[in-house]
Amino acid sequence: MHATQPNLLVLMADQLTPFALGAYGHRLTKTPHIDTLAREGVVFESAYCASPLCAPSRFAFMAGKLPSAIGAFDNAAELPAQTLTFAHYLRAAGYRTVLSGKMHFCGPDQLHGFEERLTTDIYPADFGWVPDWDHPDVRPSWYHNMSSVTDAGTCVRTNQLDFDDEVAFCAKQKLYDIAREREAGIDDRPFCMVVSLTHPHDPYAIPREYWDLYRDDEIDMPAVSLSHDESDPHSKRVRAVCEIDRTPPTPQQVRNARHAYYGAVSYVDAQFGAVLDALRSTGLAENTVIVVTSDHGDMLGERGLWYKMTFFENACRVPLIVHAPQRFAAARVKASVSHIDLLPTFVELASGEPRGSWPDPVDGSSLIPHLRGEDGHDEVFGEYLAEGAIAPVVMIRQGRYKYIHSPADPDQLFDLADDPRELHNLASDPGSARVLDAFRARVLQRWDLARLREQVLVSQRRRRFHYEATTQGKIASWDWQPFSDASRRFMRNHLELDTLEAMARLPRVALNPTASHGEPQ
Repeated sequence: MHATQPNLLVLMADQLTPFALGAYGHRLTKTPHIDTLAREGVVFESAYCASPLCAPSRFAFMAGKLPSAIGAFDNAAELPAQTLTFAHYLRAAGYRTVLSGKMHFCGPDQLHGFEERLTTDIYPADFGWVPDWDHPDVRPSWYHNMSSVTDAGTCVRTNQLDFDDEVAFCAKQKLYDIAREREAGIDDRPFCMVVSLTHPHDPYAIPREYWDLYRDDEIDMPAVSLSHDESDPHSKRVRAVCEIDRTPPTPQQVRNARHAYYGAVSYVDAQFGAVLDALRSTGLAENTVIVVTSDHGDMLGERGLWYKMTFFENACRVPLIVHAPQRFAAARVKASVSHIDLLPTFVELASGEPRGSWPDPVDGSSLIPHLRGEDGHDEVFGEYLAEGAIAPVVMIRQGRYKYIHSPADPDQLFDLADDPRELHNLASDPGSARVLDAFRARVLQRWDLARLREQVLVSQRRRRFHYEATTQGKIASWDWQPFSDASRRFMRNHLELDTLEAMARLPRVALNPTASHGEPQ
């Protein structure tokens, strides 16, 4: 079946809002590689994450399920090892599955179906970042504050640059190894590789090379500025947990943060470009489906908010571009779709079947009809169960409307066709009563929110106790430790020189039977 199975390359950024990309209408950011993929591929104009927070979004993306179905409540949630991911399904279908970069797995299983993991993660794998809904007024000391904005600017080096440079390098090297092994007849399986960067996630700091791509006076400022008093209840809690009103940024600091963010977006594009160059140079590109996305967006000062943790568009919308010109004509899809739709899409690409006999049902639906230009689904569900919330916050996007509901807060209903900046809440508009009632019925049909809140609270208490107990005395780390066998790399005396050199050369060369096996000729 290998001949008909495409390779899959997922290029994933962190906290990249589509509203900062030229492919989605931004007029300033410079992203030539992403622009090319968008021009030649299928652009989903209304794609959403399942939760506007790193780990829950990523777990849902991998499992094809909403966060509550897999216990992915927050950034210290464990993804259970028995949870099936697209890596399991693809590996069972004959794929070699590879992860380079961030996925924010917590717990002892750090692979979740990936056969190989090339780098460690940038974030800890323990339960140290558990929110506390029992004490909602106590701000966690380890959470976002406004230093990322107030200290924004240029840098020579950061922790995140060290990480992402390694992620891109390891991904390129793995593509070279895959091509070498195919030529040598060692392993001809199709591959699924996820390359997951941590930029443009805050802190907003970027080297001068990328900062200087943009002039200070051309940086656009937030279109909507709201004070604490003008904000909805959930936004007020998010402002508090991030200390937005305690340490409000100056206009220049806001401009600096957005400036650095745009520079980081260009840095991400450059890293994606380097991986794509390796894909093309190895001859693997023609039969590879490339997917570009992000785990969630960034408010970037819109409505006075930063980072994510909300279902406003800047935070919960994601870029989603599928590039496979040999399979799907370039197009733009207006229907609302979700990250959880990618698992069934990948499985259908790998198997040729829309849905087989799966051992576990998923919440997502395949995007193949959309990719073929046919009618597909147009409905998205989202959940937020972490910092800044005191009860589950759920979202439904369907057609022109978005509905946000929490038992703790007033409803929000927006007509995104007429009100893309979400300034007019229609929940109290008599003319929208039928629409509101329909969405409320959908919430009652899909969720038991009282039960879900209790599940979150029990999980938080259990994991906080677990962390306190396991950080006493000798600590055993779950952080992924990549293994590299140096005895098999480069030149070693127990390896035959000509054989090794021929294996490492791409394209491969024939062995010279008259050459010695000592020093190079």
